[in-house]
Amino acid sequence: MTGRSEALRELEDRVRDLEATAKRTGQNLDASILPLKLEVRRLREASGPPSRWERVALARAPGRPTALDYVDQLCTGFTELHGDRRFGDDPALIGGPARWMGVPVMLLLQQKGRDTKTKIKRRFGSANPEGYRKAVRLMDLAEKFGLPVVALVDTQGAYPGLEAEERGQGWAIAESIRRMLNLRVPVVCAVIGEGGSGGALAVAVGNRVLIQENAWYSVISPEGAASIIWKDASKASLAAEALKLTAPDLLELGIVEEVIPEPVGGAHLNPEEAAAAVGEAVSRHLAELMALSPQELKRGRAARFRALGAFTES
Repeated sequence: MTGRSEALRELEDRVRDLEATAKRTGQNLDASILPLKLEVRRLREASGPPSRWERVALARAPGRPTALDYVDQLCTGFTELHGDRRFGDDPALIGGPARWMGVPVMLLLQQKGRDTKTKIKRRFGSANPEGYRKAVRLMDLAEKFGLPVVALVDTQGAYPGLEAEERGQGWAIAESIRRMLNLRVPVVCAVIGEGGSGGALAVAVGNRVLIQENAWYSVISPEGAASIIWKDASKASLAAEALKLTAPDLLELGIVEEVIPEPVGGAHLNPEEAAAAVGEAVSRHLAELMALSPQELKRGRAARFRALGAFTES
C-alpha cells in the first residue's frame, strides 16, 4: 500500500469513527466530519485514479455496503428463503423474492456480513455447496413465477474447506452456472465488492453484468494468483496489475456492460449515494430486458458468454 493510500485510509477511518459516534450518541458532528470528507475528496481528485491494487483495497474497505445493505435501501417485501432441500442452509448465499424499486424480482445475494460476528457466521461470503444448490432452487422458483433475477456478487471465492469438497463443491457450482445460463427470465448481475473465481461466476451468468467502480472481478484473487505464480502472497499487488481485474479493465475487455459510479473515496464513505447508483443501473437494465421474449433472453445470454475472450484461428 502506498503512502497516499495509507493517508486516505486513515482519513476514511476517522470519518467512519465520527459518523458512528454521531449515530450512537445523537450528537451533531458535521462540523468535524465535513472537513474530513472534503479532504478525502481533494486527495482523491488530486492524485488521479487509484491503482488496481488500491481498487482491490477499496473493494474490501471496512464499512463498504454489503448485499443486504443495498436490499435495505432499495427493496421492499424481501422474504428470505432457506435451505437447498438436500443438506441444509447456507448463510453466505441467501435470497428470496422482493420488490426492487417496485419491480418484483428474485434476489440472489452473496452476503459477507456487517461485523466480526456476522462475517464469521457467513464465512465472508464464501458459500458451501448447499448455498449454490439453494441458488438453483431459487432460480427454479423465479422461472416458475416469471420473476426476473437480480444477483449481487461479493465473494473472494467459494468456500475452500474439506467439507465443501466432500459435498461436491465443483459440481454444485457447475449446476448453478448451467441453470442460470438456461433461465427464461431476465438476469441482471452486479459485482458490488469482490468477484472471485467460480464462487462468483456461479451466480453471475447474467444477460447483463454490471460492476461498481471500485469492485473487482477475476478468475482468482490477487493473493491466490501471487501464491501460485511467485509462491508469495505478499506480491498480490503485482498480481492485481497482471490480472486486469478492475472495473475499467473489464469494461474494455467486454466482460461487463456497465461500470456503476461510486461516491468519491468509495462506496463506504456514502452508502446512500452508492445505493442510489446501483438501484438506477440495475432497474434500467431490467426494464430493457423485460421487453424481450424468453427465447431471446436465453439465446442472448448464451451468445454473450460465448463471445467472451480473444483468440485467433490459424
